[in-house]
Amino acid sequence: MKKIGLLIALTLAIVPVSLKASGNHQDYISLKTMALTGQGNISDQDLLEARHEKAGGVTQDYAATWESHKNPTAQGNALVQNILGVMYHNGLWVTQDYATAREWYTKAAEQGFAAAQYNLAGLYNNGRGVTQDYITAREWYLKAATQDYTLAQFKLGVLYHNGRGVNQDYITAREWYLKAVKQDYALAQFNLGHLYEDGHGVTQDYVAAREWYAKAAEQGFVSAQFNLGILYEDGHGVTQDYVTAREWYLKAAEKNDASAQFKLGFLYNNAHGVTQDYIIAREWYLKAAEQGLAAAQINLGLLYDNGDGVTHDYVAAREWYLKAAEKNNASAQISLGVLYHNGHGVIQDYITAREWYLKAAKQGFASAQFNLGILYEGGHGVTQDYAAAREWYLKAAEQNDVSAQSNLGLLYHDGRGVTQDYVAAREWYLKADEQNDASAQSNLGVLYHNGHGVIQDYVTARKWYLKAAEQNQALPQYYLGVFYQYGQGVTQDYVAARKWYLKAAEKNNAFAQSNIGILYEYGRGVTQDYVTARKWYLKSAEQNHLVAQYNLGLLYHKGRGVTQDYVTARKWYKKAAAQGHASAKINLGLIDDK
Repeated sequence: MKKIGLLIALTLAIVPVSLKASGNHQDYISLKTMALTGQGNISDQDLLEARHEKAGGVTQDYAATWESHKNPTAQGNALVQNILGVMYHNGLWVTQDYATAREWYTKAAEQGFAAAQYNLAGLYNNGRGVTQDYITAREWYLKAATQDYTLAQFKLGVLYHNGRGVNQDYITAREWYLKAVKQDYALAQFNLGHLYEDGHGVTQDYVAAREWYAKAAEQGFVSAQFNLGILYEDGHGVTQDYVTAREWYLKAAEKNDASAQFKLGFLYNNAHGVTQDYIIAREWYLKAAEQGLAAAQINLGLLYDNGDGVTHDYVAAREWYLKAAEKNNASAQISLGVLYHNGHGVIQDYITAREWYLKAAKQGFASAQFNLGILYEGGHGVTQDYAAAREWYLKAAEQNDVSAQSNLGLLYHDGRGVTQDYVAAREWYLKADEQNDASAQSNLGVLYHNGHGVIQDYVTARKWYLKAAEQNQALPQYYLGVFYQYGQGVTQDYVAARKWYLKAAEKNNAFAQSNIGILYEYGRGVTQDYVTARKWYLKSAEQNHLVAQYNLGLLYHKGRGVTQDYVTARKWYKKAAAQGHASAKINLGLIDDK
């Protein structure tokens, strides 16, 4: 199974969930177990096909069969014995009794009757009326298979494919599947497609996989139709083609295949091969979700979470996430955690958020581990614990979670939960930079700017600030302004300084706003303009920036760009003085003396 779109987090993200009928060879196909294991509806159909085939393809009159077996001329007749086994196996006209079914199958099987050998093997394969025994199942399948019995050949392939009763052997599995496909058997065609798609027992070959899937799909085999859709969606063995993928998904979805319904929803959700349409996406997700498919339940939750194609509704989002989370789906557990973390659709509850994150984190999900780190670092729902935050960040960082790498760097940078270590901070920042993380790039600039863990180097600092600034980060934009204003690592350039300060100031960075005020007050790179200086100082001062508060007081004190006003001057000096600004304290005294 692949994954679908869910970016979660506080940095969280939304990553895509995609599904594929493949891979889990515990039962081989997690979504399509009936195709390989001989369990479920397909198995029952196989049994009936086998029995009717050897019974001449006619519907049995079970009452007549029951009476006929008492007839001395019918006793010992393998066909009758096999049909009696079928009757007990399925509870047809008699009470279902696997043990008695086994007795009748054995009588017929020992006479070499292939259908009975196959049915007897099925009892051992599934542990019905006997202890489950793959070795004995294989023996009986082999007897039927050597009589060119298609279903038995297929089942032998499955045993070798999954290593049941034999050593796992994809090459031998392929050989038996090839015998079964001579009779155009769709399940064998499908499983051959899997071998080629996964490169099991053969060189991986998507083209050959596609050919075998197509043979099965053309017979209406749903799993093959779905997997053909996957190949076209991913461009494996064919040119990537969302339109054709959609056609195959639609064939399977119309047969109520939940995975195909989900994938159709995903195509409409993401405008792949169709016009983006959240309403249609929701319709397909809903069909799959109502069948219990967790991926569809998550994506329905996301539609409500984001208000895509529906009214924004965190409560509905939570309901769908909960359905998937209760199936131990980690992505849904994270999404639930985020709702509680942020108080969306529920009362904000860090403790419950932590519980959901923990469930997903134990499954190794990096986003959950990162979010647990956030809770411990901030002391949300837990006692603030930087050491615990570091442990969770480390788990996520080792899975290449960029936000966790950046946050680990910050812990080492500041010495929180660890001994302060600028060298280790730099290492984690560099890892995050490999994924172009702007925060890490900005912090690398800070290390070089201040000579922490490295030789002080304004040129290198500027390089890192520029990377982050170009990703529209306010703090590095401010620092670039500082470098140009004071000629650090660059030629002094007030015009360039103002350009970078403006970018940061537009994001409400108080330091940048204050420095723009300075440029206008002193006419550096601009015409001297006390009115404009006051405007920028005010923006910064209202964010409690003490230099701006002092400079604003000075403008009112001196009557620059405003009418001289000692009362207002005193107000701003007092704010700056309260934060320890020495000149503001002096000027307060001068005003008070007047």
